[in-house]
Amino acid sequence: MHLLRDAFLLALGFVVLVQSAKLFVNASVSIAQRLKIPNLVIGLTVVAMGTSAPELMISVSAALAGSGDLAVANVVGSNIFNLVFIIGFCAALYPVNVNINEISRDFWVSIGATVFLFFIVIIFHDTIPRFASFTLLAGFAVYMISLVRHTLKHKIDNAVSIDKTDSETGQSGKKPKPLVLYIFLAVLGAALIVVGGEITVLSAVSIAQALGVTERVIGLTIVAMGTSLPELVTTIIACKKKEGEFAVGFIIGSNIFNMMFVLGLAGTITPLAIERNTLFDIAVLTGGCLLFYLFAKTGKRITRLEGIFMAALYAGYMAVILLH
Repeated sequence: MHLLRDAFLLALGFVVLVQSAKLFVNASVSIAQRLKIPNLVIGLTVVAMGTSAPELMISVSAALAGSGDLAVANVVGSNIFNLVFIIGFCAALYPVNVNINEISRDFWVSIGATVFLFFIVIIFHDTIPRFASFTLLAGFAVYMISLVRHTLKHKIDNAVSIDKTDSETGQSGKKPKPLVLYIFLAVLGAALIVVGGEITVLSAVSIAQALGVTERVIGLTIVAMGTSLPELVTTIIACKKKEGEFAVGFIIGSNIFNMMFVLGLAGTITPLAIERNTLFDIAVLTGGCLLFYLFAKTGKRITRLEGIFMAALYAGYMAVILLH
């Protein structure tokens, strides 16, 4: 009876996530256009943080409960799912154009944080100490300051060019909807994403525990996938609308937010005790980052064949996790 209830809640969570993600991505793109901010930047900030809200809640709650494995596995598993499976799956449906020069800084911040965590686990074995978490938070603060400065400069440049075009053409479009409406819709969408993610994850974890699955496996599979559903739905919608740059931007931004802010915040609450096997998961994430960079650098896009390869690679990783 409990399994039927949890299955119903799982389906309900999926529905809420799909609809709220549609609302959120549409409102966010509209805000970016109204404020003359590039889609890439809005993807790296507002959308990335909004869709990472479930990871934040789960990892912080896990840290408070003393479940370090779940907190870390949630972040690492979500990042692998985001970069390897979501990008791969979407590219298999709609080849994704990638301007690697525009995301170069953000990409290397993401992989730098991952490599830092890799060496911390090597050095301290089964614990991520507080100082490492504080370092991740400090790095995130520096990154955000740099991103905001870049955004302000980019905004000024964009505004000048657009204003010039408008004055030259002398054309005026339809009266736009109030900016406050788009902001309200974005906030509403983000809130519903959190609700949908919470319903999905709690019901999925309940099902997994009833079936006797370990905490690390739960974190890397059901919890990671559940908290990444907003990224999956939002990326598919963005790619379908030919907003591949937007999709890649917020996936990388989401991974940075997960690794540096979510894990950093969880680790400042308490040192995170983890399994030694977590080192393998972080190595897989590092390899996934490098594979993505290789594909994006060589063809300036993730092709269908490359997308299928990435999705298959993720399936192989899941098989290893479940059969180990």
